[in-house]
Amino acid sequence: MKRHRKFFISVVLAVLLFGVFPLAAQAAKGEIYVVKASGTINPGLAEYLIGSMEKSSREGAACLVIQLDTPGGLALSMRSIVMAILSSEIPVVVYVSPSGARAASAGVMITLAADIAAMAPGTNIGAAHPVNLGQKEMGKTMSEKVINDMVAYTKSIAEKRGRNTEWAEKAVRESVSVTEKEALELKVIDLISQDLNDLLEKIDGRELKDKGTLHTKGLKRVFLKETLRDKILKTLSDPNIAYLLMMIGMAGIYFELSHPGAIFPGVIGAISLILAFFAFQTLPVNYAGILLIAVALILFILEMKVASYGLLSLGGIISLFLGSLMLFKGGAPELSLSLRVLIPTVIMVSGFFVILAGLVFRSQISKPRTGDKGLIGEVGVVKERLAPEGRIFVHGELWNAEAPEPIEAGAKVRVLGVDHLVLKVEEVK
Repeated sequence: MKRHRKFFISVVLAVLLFGVFPLAAQAAKGEIYVVKASGTINPGLAEYLIGSMEKSSREGAACLVIQLDTPGGLALSMRSIVMAILSSEIPVVVYVSPSGARAASAGVMITLAADIAAMAPGTNIGAAHPVNLGQKEMGKTMSEKVINDMVAYTKSIAEKRGRNTEWAEKAVRESVSVTEKEALELKVIDLISQDLNDLLEKIDGRELKDKGTLHTKGLKRVFLKETLRDKILKTLSDPNIAYLLMMIGMAGIYFELSHPGAIFPGVIGAISLILAFFAFQTLPVNYAGILLIAVALILFILEMKVASYGLLSLGGIISLFLGSLMLFKGGAPELSLSLRVLIPTVIMVSGFFVILAGLVFRSQISKPRTGDKGLIGEVGVVKERLAPEGRIFVHGELWNAEAPEPIEAGAKVRVLGVDHLVLKVEEVK
């Protein structure tokens, strides 16, 4: 009995020695995941970064390095990224790089939230004052509420990571911005690194609160890349792309309405409009701008039906221009429509609508040239005496005709109407 007990204990010890220790060694080994985050902070980029954090944690990475370069962006997207960083099971390192990069506006909070915050030489951080991204101008009281809320949020992040809360408040209230050297002196960041290699060497062996000691020396680096879906979402979150999709959609629908049965323009227009409205969900859209653009489309359509001598088209152009100016409202240039895109697009789209409406209107008022109606008003020659019926040659063909009074052969007649393939004519005096 004792022998069996000793054998059982030996087996358990062997399992622990050869099972747990290799697992621990494997966990310590890990890999370093690196992801690049550049451009505006929007839902597309937020989903990409959050997905990268989940992937890194799921695959047991030693840490995730986010190479950040951003002018700022949407507060909701920034908060989603910050929440993911703070709740990450693995260390998250935010590295503002390369030289010339910045962590402005929303990028400040993302950098402060990192387990380790680093910057490359020639970079800067700051200017986190919230701008108006709503549908109307904020009043003084509302502006103070927004600023106070952002100050409290930023200070809580800095305090959690043991960073300078006073500077964090100034970055929001006074839009202060500092270089990498000033940020290190002010304890906004943890270190300055020349490049990724220097960064990984300096953070090796660093103690992290609740996450133990970080080991990066000799570990393999895995560079995460955007998937096709990530690229599409990121591209659609660009206000210029969203605006162009809306204009293409309007032009396609307009062409389909003016030329029923074309099919292809209508399909392209519908797809473009759906993509545009999907993008609008991620952008600070002013609905007054959308309504003005819709009014412009209605005016252009009415131009095909009503003889306004160009007044409806003029109103449509003005409405389209004003709606385009008002479509995205906010103080951030990265979330505004570029005039280099707006003006040429308005000119081309307005020209397309006006030319198409003109062609439709001209076809409506022009004299028919084919069929029975195309014969009315034509002049022909009597080939067989009309008394009152006979035959005439008109429009390159012989037709049966009748006249109210006899007309001799060789006389010229004018077609007045058509009745069951018999032309009603009168003599041309």
